[in-house]
Amino acid sequence: MRLFRQSHQAVERLLWTRDGRLKEELKQHLTKPKVIELADSGWCVIAAARELTENLASRLARNAAYGLFDVDPAQPPSERYVVALGHAVQISGLGDRIGMGETPEITSAKLLSLFFACQGHHVEFQPIVDLATLKAHEWECLFRLSPAMGSHSISELVEAAVTAKRPVDFDSFAMEITLARIAEVVEPGPAGRRLHYSVNLLPTSLLAPAFEAEAFAARVRAVGLLPSQIVVECTEQQVFHDVPRLMKQVKALRRVGVGFAVDDAGAGYASFTVIADLEPSIIKIDRHIVSGVGNKGAEAKKALVEAFVSFSRRIGAQVVAEGIENRRDLLALQDREVDFGQGYLLGRSNPEPLQPRRLRDVENLTQFPTTGWDGGAVPDRLASGQ
Repeated sequence: MRLFRQSHQAVERLLWTRDGRLKEELKQHLTKPKVIELADSGWCVIAAARELTENLASRLARNAAYGLFDVDPAQPPSERYVVALGHAVQISGLGDRIGMGETPEITSAKLLSLFFACQGHHVEFQPIVDLATLKAHEWECLFRLSPAMGSHSISELVEAAVTAKRPVDFDSFAMEITLARIAEVVEPGPAGRRLHYSVNLLPTSLLAPAFEAEAFAARVRAVGLLPSQIVVECTEQQVFHDVPRLMKQVKALRRVGVGFAVDDAGAGYASFTVIADLEPSIIKIDRHIVSGVGNKGAEAKKALVEAFVSFSRRIGAQVVAEGIENRRDLLALQDREVDFGQGYLLGRSNPEPLQPRRLRDVENLTQFPTTGWDGGAVPDRLASGQ
């Protein structure tokens, strides 16, 4: 099998083969190739892309199996050749036969390559609503994948970025698109500057130099926004990554005006002590606690919400209840003085930052619908709150 992915930016290419004759003939036709013997698994030949072409390889190979793949210069030097080798082995059709089936790292690298190459990724905005006034206080920016990504979800991409050890590359790419879109939709003048937009980051990225507080604030200002308009969210399940360093970074972000939210609080294992140490400006209660909080007999959920409200008041944070899907839950949250809410009852995500739905439009809604507001089926990724 001799499939080949052409890249106009390729500087180097890697060919893998188990045929010693092909390896030797390539050495004779290439200028200073790098040849690496892989024990009992064949050879890698690495050379300039302008020399190591598909035409040359197919002409010299005759009936020998091989795989040819571009070396991606955008990947870290320690990984680019390993990834190219994995692709080349799979392209040869011999991967499973020689015990070099596709690894999770290679699968993740392929998915990320597709993600970075695709056009059409975009941002949607879901209102976060002041439960006292039922007006939008801020919007969460939800990164949506290009249709060219097929059935892949944003959670798959995050997992792939972590597996491939490229979370900072992933978050930098998504953040550039997100901030640019916020700058496009923000209202001019003082009114627009008072509105806030929350963005999601992995803690690994937040601790990287690219997202150091001053560097991040500069990135925000570069698109015409104020740091005070941005809130960074990290999920509770991830805040154990490096709490002492994360504490310093959160304090630095707060000093330059950027807010910090602990997302999905109550879904993971972070204690109130850890959350308090991070000094978030916002605590977002996980949707699984919010769902059904207004039901009879949901005393445990009510107590959890009350605990989060009391705790937030003590540390100077505000509370957002996620996943509000019916009026009964909304009233229970209002009775417990939850600051803000988010969910389909109040407004679904939209390419534009729209105001919340007026509750009289849905006053008879007591159960979350299985169809969207427009009558269409609710996509799984939206129903899950992503």
